[in-house]
Amino acid sequence: MSENSKNIAYSILDLALVSEGDSISDTLNNSLKLAQEAEACGYTRYWFAEHHNSVSIASASPPVLIAHVASGTKTIRVGSGGIMLPNHSPLIVAEQFGTLGALYPNRIDMGLGRAPGTDQATAFAIRRDRMNSVYKFPEEINQIQQYFSTNNAQSKVRAQIAEGVDVPIYILGSSTDSAHLAARLGLPYAFASHFATTHLMEALAIYHREFQPSASLKEPYAIAAVNVIIGESEAAAERMFTTLIRAIIGLLTNNRGYLQAPTEMTTELREVLKHPAVQQMLRYAFVGDKAMVKEKTAAFIAQTQVKELIAVTNIYDAQDRVASYRQFSEIMKEINTGRNIKPELEKTAIFVNES
Repeated sequence: MSENSKNIAYSILDLALVSEGDSISDTLNNSLKLAQEAEACGYTRYWFAEHHNSVSIASASPPVLIAHVASGTKTIRVGSGGIMLPNHSPLIVAEQFGTLGALYPNRIDMGLGRAPGTDQATAFAIRRDRMNSVYKFPEEINQIQQYFSTNNAQSKVRAQIAEGVDVPIYILGSSTDSAHLAARLGLPYAFASHFATTHLMEALAIYHREFQPSASLKEPYAIAAVNVIIGESEAAAERMFTTLIRAIIGLLTNNRGYLQAPTEMTTELREVLKHPAVQQMLRYAFVGDKAMVKEKTAAFIAQTQVKELIAVTNIYDAQDRVASYRQFSEIMKEINTGRNIKPELEKTAIFVNES
């Protein structure tokens, strides 16, 4: 992690969403192909999120998917965005990521969150004492840090495969609670602003104000997630966007299914975009052609002052997804080299996408 770099890093969060007509194998193989393209395009990291009991999400086991992608790439960092720690034993998490760190040195990230990543019934099936672990989240992070420390060699309980292995921990969050914790522990902080937009600015302010340097990190390092859909034209991007809109409708109505093929934007979908809940969720959805998305991205960076963006691109067609991420990498390279950036963008507000 280049904490002192002036460049804004750019990365990918893959939810491994299953498109209608694709198998889970297709989806996971597409993830590997996307990671290989991301590596060639200069992306910093490729993360998987943990979800359970969802027909449309194939990322139930991030450690397995991390190994899948890391084995098929050479330099890009691969990790979890994240492991939902209350679902798991800290010892097992340390052993899994210690193993990954030994197999792929200096390439593995461990993002940790405390949400269930599923419904409450499934969360109870995963771990019956889960709520106790939610309250012990800071303590369990400390346990994982201890398992990775060489100082743990004399302890009665050890994760020998993790001791001394370099696997940085990131605190994930969608509220201000996580910001306080990441600051107190002196760890990098990743905010899920691709869907939880309400507290982004407050959480970032808390994190920077309260940050305490640690052995892991000397200065604050904040990452923000954004939805990105880039087409060859505004109309092409709007068409691809209809897939995400329908996915959000399914999420809000508890009627989730496979990613649907894009259609022309309808009057009904435009009305959905006006709903306050949808507007709030899509506040940081950058949809359009390359020039439009570049302008929105530069404004977001100026407003948030984050050191890294992690892009979420939920597009039906795998090739369209690769093309969008390829163009986003071009945008970030242009922003980082300062080409064609308008000074007034420093004062530009971030608006809900109103395609």
